[in-house]
Amino acid sequence: MFNSGLIGPIVAAIVFFVAGSAFGQDEPTLSAGDTAWMMTSTALVLLMTLPGLALFYGGLVRSKNVLSILMQCFISAGLIGVLWIVVGYTLAFGEGNSIVGDFSKLGLAGIGPDTLSGTIPEYVFVMFQGMFAIITPALMLGAFAERMRFGPYVAFIGIWVLVVYCPLAHQVWGGGWLAEFGAMDFAGGLVVHMSSGFSALAAAIFLGKRRSFGKESMPPHSVPLTVIGASLLWVGWFGFNAGSELAADGVAGLAFLNTNTATATAVLSWVFIEWKHRGKPTVLGAATAAVCGLVAITPACAAVSPMGSIAVGFGAAVFCYLAVTLLKPALGYDDSLDVFGVHGVGGAWGALATAIFIVGGNLPEGVSRMAQIGIQATSIAYVAILVPVLTIVILWVLKMIFGDLSVSEEDEHSGLDLSQHSESAYVG
Repeated sequence: MFNSGLIGPIVAAIVFFVAGSAFGQDEPTLSAGDTAWMMTSTALVLLMTLPGLALFYGGLVRSKNVLSILMQCFISAGLIGVLWIVVGYTLAFGEGNSIVGDFSKLGLAGIGPDTLSGTIPEYVFVMFQGMFAIITPALMLGAFAERMRFGPYVAFIGIWVLVVYCPLAHQVWGGGWLAEFGAMDFAGGLVVHMSSGFSALAAAIFLGKRRSFGKESMPPHSVPLTVIGASLLWVGWFGFNAGSELAADGVAGLAFLNTNTATATAVLSWVFIEWKHRGKPTVLGAATAAVCGLVAITPACAAVSPMGSIAVGFGAAVFCYLAVTLLKPALGYDDSLDVFGVHGVGGAWGALATAIFIVGGNLPEGVSRMAQIGIQATSIAYVAILVPVLTIVILWVLKMIFGDLSVSEEDEHSGLDLSQHSESAYVG
């Protein structure tokens, strides 16, 4: 006969097994597909800095300064690549508080090959985020190109990443106060582009104008190099935006599609605006427009529809074109390569457009579109005020240490390639 005394233990065992199985299903498991996609995305984002941004900026400066631009991009990859592993990652993604992370992951402590971040190894997540940290300070160099000494530049970007970038990344992506406030920034409109664009403007004003600014023509020495660089940025940006989903899924597919659609719209719109305004469309304008479209769609790429991305791209062309052609001449600041007009203005527009054109289903629960617009506007104002102030403080301290941060008049005349690196890009 069946022993009724066994019923209790049998039921308990079944419940324990079922509950254990359900719990196991909630545990993160490694996805080979997601991991492969994220490693590919990481490489694509590095491609944006080297050689994409290096060639884009390198072609825009005069021939006597092209090597200095390439070197500044390379040193960003080298210096930030090390700082990120040692202390940057923990400041951005350590538990910490609402402003900055703690030192619990100093030197990647506690992370191993089997440690997961979602469905990918945390090592891969570290590397992917490290590429963002590398390109952000490199974006700034275009604003003060052709005039900053190499030593102070290295010190500046190293300190800036730790003081400005890492805390802001924590506040938006690491569970800090902007995340709790509800700010939406899928791939870096606030963290990457506004921070670099507004900091670049502050740095350009602090350092002062090039001595030849307004006195002589300073056209790009190689538009083909710039177009090649812009093309590489366009390709690499698919990893930048679609990779920010951290998975190979439908949201990544939407970000992938929107990235290209907004960029194509920005190029088309800018060309016709310039054609109407100046009589002829330029290749340089089209290349600049591509970057503007890429910047603007970055925070919005997973929140808007493909038709919404067209609106984002069109707005990027309009607002960035106005900033570059009208605002800069009117205010008279020397932003050498239009970093503020492209990244500062483009990033701010994209952050605001995220809420304006967001698909209703992507709104946080209980938040209206107008409320989200207010949240985005507040976040934009916060970044626009905070990062220039911190940048000025950093530069002021460095000026006390190094003295003049800009090259001498003689060195500027001879070019930074010779004065800072004893090399010349074009010999013979």
